[in-house]
Formats: sequence, structure tokens, C-alpha cells
Amino acid sequence: MLLKRIIILVIVGLTACARSDNGASPADAADIVFRGSNIITVDEAHAGATAVAVKGTDIVAVGSVDDVSKLVGDATRVVELGDRALVPGFIDAHGHMAFVARLVDFANLSSPPVGPVETIDDLVRILTQHIEASGAAPGEWVYGYGYDDSLLAENRHPNRDDLDRASTQHPIALMHVSGHLAAVNSAALAAKNVNSLSENPPGGVIRRRPGTSEPNGVMEELAAFQFVMNDFDKIDPARLQEMVRESVDIHASFGITTIQDGASTLADVTAMTDAAASKPFNADVVAFPMATTLDDETLDSIQPSAGYVGGFRVGGIKFMLDGSPQGRTAYLSEPYAEGPPGADADYRAYPAYPAEEFNPRIARLIEAGVPTLVHANGDGAIDMLIEGVASALEQTGPKDHRTVVIHAQLTREDQLHRYKELGLVPSYYAVHPFFWGDWHRKSFGDDRALFISPVARTAELGIPFSIHNDSPVVPPDVMRLMWVAVNRKTRSGFVLGADQRATPMQALHAVTLGAAYQYFEEDRKGSITPGKQADLVVLGANPLTVDPDTIKDIQIVETFARGKSIYRNKN
Repeated sequence: MLLKRIIILVIVGLTACARSDNGASPADAADIVFRGSNIITVDEAHAGATAVAVKGTDIVAVGSVDDVSKLVGDATRVVELGDRALVPGFIDAHGHMAFVARLVDFANLSSPPVGPVETIDDLVRILTQHIEASGAAPGEWVYGYGYDDSLLAENRHPNRDDLDRASTQHPIALMHVSGHLAAVNSAALAAKNVNSLSENPPGGVIRRRPGTSEPNGVMEELAAFQFVMNDFDKIDPARLQEMVRESVDIHASFGITTIQDGASTLADVTAMTDAAASKPFNADVVAFPMATTLDDETLDSIQPSAGYVGGFRVGGIKFMLDGSPQGRTAYLSEPYAEGPPGADADYRAYPAYPAEEFNPRIARLIEAGVPTLVHANGDGAIDMLIEGVASALEQTGPKDHRTVVIHAQLTREDQLHRYKELGLVPSYYAVHPFFWGDWHRKSFGDDRALFISPVARTAELGIPFSIHNDSPVVPPDVMRLMWVAVNRKTRSGFVLGADQRATPMQALHAVTLGAAYQYFEEDRKGSITPGKQADLVVLGANPLTVDPDTIKDIQIVETFARGKSIYRNKN
């Protein structure tokens, strides 16, 4: 009997330790192994790797095919890359995930290549069709997004009279492609009680009919937000959670595995927290509540999350100091070469947030160790940011604060040196040269326009940086973002500052490890390194070796987040 028990124990032990024909025991075997010659690790210590192993949520091995293949077991999925490339998961350095979610129910009024609108008549027609298709009852608000006056044949914003052609029975509010202006109809003006007696709000402008004080329906900055944002929190929470999940899936289809909500409302934070708690997000989502609408007590109560819960965390706080270059509301230190209609020759735009409020708030946040994003497009707004952070650091002493200069488009050479001195991290809106480069040449003149988003100079100075799409201003298409950063071609084909073109590797670094650094997550994300989270993207081709002008055409084949496939291209 004793001998029989011993034999059974030996058999059990041998079974537990047995290796598959491929070499790895079930306990040691990887879940996924990638093999190929186009693995771009963004990690100098593992450059030239030809295989990567994933187990659970993490990367467990990076090296040669011979070494990593020892982790292949019977249940291991082996991905033979062939001509395809493997890169780290893309990190959204700045975007508005909750806004992308809400746009599911908005009319798409974008111009090519994003949408079909080329004239104001096109816009009115599509808007009318949207109202009919939605079945909106009279009095119900109708929203649209993405119109771009710089691309309309009329070269102007639609006004209240244009939008009244679509409907006088529904309040209509259209968000400009920049997110910093709005066009509304007469019913919307009446609903918000905006009329000839209304004064411009601080940090905003109500544009008027020529020679009168009557609103023409075009709103700038904080004047626009009362029409396009104030009603957002009225969306049914359950529907908002559904929209958020749809937004995660949209981002995953572009290879994005860490997604930003870069101007969250408190309702957004609640919806995302609840959604993640009920069912974890497929990819990581990081929210930065907007400081502008928060009182000091609420602002001070917001603390960055220690880690992700269900794929969600609060990352810090967001400020907005000015508007947009394409909307000609970016705050400059010198006048625009060509300002908006009716602007004086010395027009420089204006701050969207007063320095006397920003400075003490940024100081408190840096002292408390709260990461902060600060929207600053124009060099005048960037000066405000630099002065605020410099003053804060005089009070706190040296800090690894990594305050992010969001957009940083009209950065001057002297401001780059201040970024380096103060530990500021620019996140460049590097897709702008294609979409609005020709417009910027008119708005700013060539001296400023050709230095917009100076990626190459930033890299030369050794300043950490990232690049972003600012979705939904443009779709979260990372390959197109990289293509623009590398080529800097405008719609007309003009190269907007050849000396500021990024190399393909610099562009890839900026959407992976550079963005991870911005989030204080470089130890966990951004490169294909053993021990890091298994956020990976399979691309249809190697972006470092293809003709740089074809980077935008590279397909996302499959996206992996935390070791799980979350998107696979059906083609």
C-alpha cells in the first residue's frame, strides 16, 4: 500500500513538472509570444530584440527568438510578425475622452478629410438632416461639432441667421473644431438670455452684428462654453457610462492604451469611476478635472489617485490660460499678422484665466505634489505659465513637478530654455501643421508659423516632450499625428518649418515613453521592457523604415492592453 502511494506521488510530481513539447511548463509558459525582426522597444537596453513574451498583465521577457521561445507552451499564442511591427502601446498625451464619448449623439460638421462640410450650405443641410433623423422635439437642444471656418468656402463662422435656416424651433449650438468657439442660433440665444444688453463674460467674447451690440451668434471662449458645455452634466449617467466605453473602444482602434480626459467635469469623474467599478475599462483612462469651474475648497480636495481602479484614475488638475491659434484666440505677446474680423491692428487675443488667480493655485498644487496640465497655445499665455511656475518654485524649492505645457504651439526659443530650467514638459499639438498650417501663415506670419510646435529644437535641447491630437478636435489617429510631426506638410503641400521636423523615432518616442514620463508612469509604461505593463500595438509596417510620407497609411493591426487583445483590425 505504501509503495502504491509513493508511485502515485511520483507520477503526480512528474505531471506537475512536465514541460510541453515546446519547452515551457504550464506554470512558466507565456500567454503570448511575439516574434519578428521589426520589434521597436523604445528601450536602448533591449534594442534589436526579435521576440517578446507576455504573461498576465506584464511583459516577462524581451530578447532573441531562441531565448524567448523557451517560454512557449501548449496554450501560448504565438504571433509571427513577418513584415509587421510591434511597438509600445500609444499614450494619449492630451485629449478629451469624455467629450469624444458625448459626440456620439452630435451632428458631425467637420471638413475633409474628417467630414464632408465645405460650405455653410453643406453645414445647414447636414444639420437639418440630423434634426430630422434624431426626432428632436421642438425646444430640445441640438448640438453639432467640428465646423472649421478656415476650411469653409466662405472663410467665416456660421452665424445665427445661417443656423436659423436649419431650425427656429430648436436651440442649436455648434462647437468649433478648436473647442474654443461656438456658433448658435436665435433660439439658443433666447434660451440663455444672451442679447444686446449682455456683457462679455471674463475670459470670453460675444461677437456682435456690425455696428450694433446685437449678438451675431458667434461666441468665443467662456462665452461659448455656456452653450456647449453647461448642459453636458444633464446626460443620463447610465448613458454617459455607455458612451465612455464606446470612447475607449474608439481609442483602442487607433492603438491607444492610455487615454486622457483632459478637462473633466466632476460629473465625468463620477461617471468614469462608477463605470470602471462596475466593469473595468479595457484600457487605462486618466482624468484631469478642469480647475476653472472649481472653488478653492473643491480644488484642494482633488488628489491624484495612487493607482488605477478598474482601469481608471484621477491624474491631477487642468487649467486653461488662452484659446486656440486656428480660432485666433491664442494669447500672444505681439499682435497677430491677421486677426479675426473687426480686430484692431494691435490685436493679441486675451487670457482665458487671470494670472492673479492662476499663480496662487499653481503654487498650491505644486507644493501638494498634484500633477497639473496647463493649456497655453500662444507665447503670451506661455509667459503667464512660466511666471506662475517660477514663482511657485521660489516658494517650494526644487520639485519634480513635471507641469505640462499643453499645446505649447507658439513657444519662443527663450521659452524653451525656461522649460528646461523649470522642469516644464511641453506636449505639442503637433498635428496642426497639416490641418491649419496654411491658416497659421496668414494669422502669425512665417517667422512665427514656421517655428510652431518646435519638436526638433526641443529634442536638441534635451527637453522631455510629448505630442498629441487633442481629440475630438481631430480624430485620435496616432499614425497621422506621427506623419505630421515627421513631415510638417500643410494641406497645400508647403513644409511648415523643415528644420523642426521630427525623426520617426522622435515621433514614436513622443507618443510612448515621452508621454509616459509626462504621466509619471515611465517605470510602468512607454517601452517594451521586462516588468512593464503589456500595452502593445501591432502595426502593418515599420514606421522607422517606410517612406516617411507613408507613415499615415500604416494600419493598426491589433492593440493589446494589460496583456489582453482589445482591438483587432477586421481587414
